[in-house]
Amino acid sequence: MQKNLLRSWPRTASLVLLCFLCLCPRAEAQIWPVRYINSLINDTSDVARSQFLLYPTVAFAPETSWEFGFSSLYVYYAREDTTNRLSEVNGFTFVTLERQWGIWFDHALYTHENKWFILGRLRFQNFPLRYFGIGMDSPPQYQALVDAQQILIKERVLRKLGKNIFFGPEFDFQRFSSVQFIPGPAVDILDTPLGSEGSSNLAAGIGLLYDSRHNVLNVREAFFWELATLHYLPVLSDFSFTSLISDTRIYRSISRNTVIAGQVLGHFNFGEVPFNQLSLMGGESLMRGYYLGRFRDRHQVASQAEIRFLPLPLGFSKRIGAAAFAGVATVFDDFGRAEARDLVWSAGGGLRFLLFPKKDIYTRFDVAFTAEGTGYYLFIGEAF
Repeated sequence: MQKNLLRSWPRTASLVLLCFLCLCPRAEAQIWPVRYINSLINDTSDVARSQFLLYPTVAFAPETSWEFGFSSLYVYYAREDTTNRLSEVNGFTFVTLERQWGIWFDHALYTHENKWFILGRLRFQNFPLRYFGIGMDSPPQYQALVDAQQILIKERVLRKLGKNIFFGPEFDFQRFSSVQFIPGPAVDILDTPLGSEGSSNLAAGIGLLYDSRHNVLNVREAFFWELATLHYLPVLSDFSFTSLISDTRIYRSISRNTVIAGQVLGHFNFGEVPFNQLSLMGGESLMRGYYLGRFRDRHQVASQAEIRFLPLPLGFSKRIGAAAFAGVATVFDDFGRAEARDLVWSAGGGLRFLLFPKKDIYTRFDVAFTAEGTGYYLFIGEAF
């Protein structure tokens, strides 16, 4: 099983086990963690009240050995006013028996009356990643195991200009250091890519956003469009290049409990781009089933569609839902060389559990199928 899939399952598996135990009154009366989770998922307090969830995680992967950590989720409305959009902060920290570690934070924050939208992520980590090569013709066996220390800080500070329209500066800093390329088991001679010795790159740019989502963790009726450009400054970066991102998402409720969602992403890079900042296909959000970075190149075009039943229209439970999804994508070096035959597909489905009923937040378990294998994902919130 692919490494990121191995790690995604246990990060929420502990939570789902406790949610299941919450259905057992005897367990609830005896186990403090179960009582704690039950107080959250069966919350009877005011819907405007903020909620915080903290739970331990245990994972195992061949590259990391045993991994131990904590995950957290904090959701709230600014000034406890439900006319504001739901803000969320996710945190995850871990250590492993191989002396590897990581600290992650993601946030989507709205101020009162949604005047400011602050969207960002932070990563401090040291664990291996698999490098398969560059382009759609890269082999399915990884070419090297890349061990490095990574720092990633991306922040967007957007001001509301009109109804659902936001505009503002963006910043991105990525440092890739202490890099080691360890050839894969079937590789005799390794051709290392640009940036294989590590790099530090700082970018500044601007973003324009149309966003009518009220709940970013579970969108039912909205339109989202982002156009952003980042330029990695030659004075402050080891490599000088420019990134352009266009992300379009549409959500339509076709019945009270049924949502159809679609996404089209374009990510384009121009200039000298280190391998770790090329456009990466795969992961837990878009093109599920592929290891993040299974395919990488200067440019990527990807799309996906999903139908969600939240909850299922069967009447046996108000907390169990389901989803089905499919997507196609490709990466390429030059616009003149992009071909339809290079498209790869991903499809699958999954179950949903209504974790926070008053805030309409579900936990998702997805199974994704590709031409190269199967992937499993377990996270809080929808994929997009």
